[in-house]
Amino acid sequence: MTSTTSDIGARLERLPMTSVHRTVFLALAFAYFFELGDLNTFAYAAPAVIKEWGITVDTVALITSASFGGMFLGAVFGGVVADRIGRKHGLIYSLLLYAGFSLINALAWDVFSLSAARFITGIGLSSMTVIANTYITEFFPAGKRGRYMGLVMTIGLLGIPATAWVSRFVVPLAPWGWRLIFVWGGLGILAMVYALRIPESPRWLRSHHRTAEAHAELDALERIAVAEGAILPELESVVEPPRHPRAGYSGLLRERYFARTILLSVVSILGTVGFYGFFSWVPTLLFQHGITVVRSLTYTSVMALCNPVGALIAADLVERYERRWFNVGISVFVAVCGVLFGLSDNPILIMVLGSLVVMGLQAATVSSYTYASELYPTELRSQGNGITYGIGRIANVGGPFIIAAVFSQVGYVAVFAFIAGCYIVRGLVYLLGPATTGRSIELVSPSLSLAPVRTKERVG
Repeated sequence: MTSTTSDIGARLERLPMTSVHRTVFLALAFAYFFELGDLNTFAYAAPAVIKEWGITVDTVALITSASFGGMFLGAVFGGVVADRIGRKHGLIYSLLLYAGFSLINALAWDVFSLSAARFITGIGLSSMTVIANTYITEFFPAGKRGRYMGLVMTIGLLGIPATAWVSRFVVPLAPWGWRLIFVWGGLGILAMVYALRIPESPRWLRSHHRTAEAHAELDALERIAVAEGAILPELESVVEPPRHPRAGYSGLLRERYFARTILLSVVSILGTVGFYGFFSWVPTLLFQHGITVVRSLTYTSVMALCNPVGALIAADLVERYERRWFNVGISVFVAVCGVLFGLSDNPILIMVLGSLVVMGLQAATVSSYTYASELYPTELRSQGNGITYGIGRIANVGGPFIIAAVFSQVGYVAVFAFIAGCYIVRGLVYLLGPATTGRSIELVSPSLSLAPVRTKERVG
């Protein structure tokens, strides 16, 4: 039998969910729980930092921007690292980086030290996201990858309300209470318990000419599946000519992938600016709008409870509907609810509409993460994911300054109108993308080599 990437892909596609898949799920969900909690720690700490250090909204924008500068580097170089040393080891190193530097955030003594700590933490956070998304796409079968992306995000997003409620109780304890939020973020190191037990991606192994190891991983997975009662179907393999194992960033400029890189970059910029324009700023904007620190944290804590709900809804819908159309609909939903949120002064309406925006934003995130990984072949996946994700993050270095300027010059409501505009355009851009739902990634995103030839054979 000729061993090819598509052959390995076909073996992965026919696997049922096994105990190994569940271990992978737990590793990524646990990592996401603290990654997403850590990502929002400064948003909840900011009102108290303003009060203790006497800083301005513009200074908050500077610290927030430092995080996104680090996230850009993390996304770009995380993709390179995951391609060079593997998805598993890349994930482990990114976990160590973001958890370790989250603890260092708690020791910051001025704006510069906090900005530097947030910058390096951002490198680890973004690397973890890119590598985890790539791993899910490569390891889970076509009919399950969107659902499991949603389920991983659902568990992960519980980290946001957990962080919000931790903040709600520890921030008021003392003027330095905000430091304890970063200690909480550092608990992400506990994800190592599961991360050390996951297998390397067989698709990555084959792309680096480690075919024997890839098939050994698959042999073990198939034995586990059979031992757990599965009957593996006949395998339809794909034989294709060999290719260079690393296409590099130049591959993103070739054939269909250049257009996809442009599409995903635009989506990433608009989505990131709009997403963090809401999440990173709502506590501060409510405070500046005349609501006390305690009440603003209470409102945002209630909204935060809806983060996993949005991902859980998306876990089902992204496999029922074509992902690009789902993204169009959810983008419009976010835009409408966001404008209504900005127009509301009633506490109940603020929490209800804010909760709907949160659900919509997280449902859109699940779908966009899944979709982006599907649009590249194995030899480009981590780089493509990294560069497009990173472009959104580096663009958002200016995002906090835009939000601060819109708020200062135009007003509170205008901020949410700006966020809505980002999401309307984001939805329209998705109309230009290809269909992916339920399709093998080898078919959606063929290798840069020649087109494959189908054969029929029994394996295993």
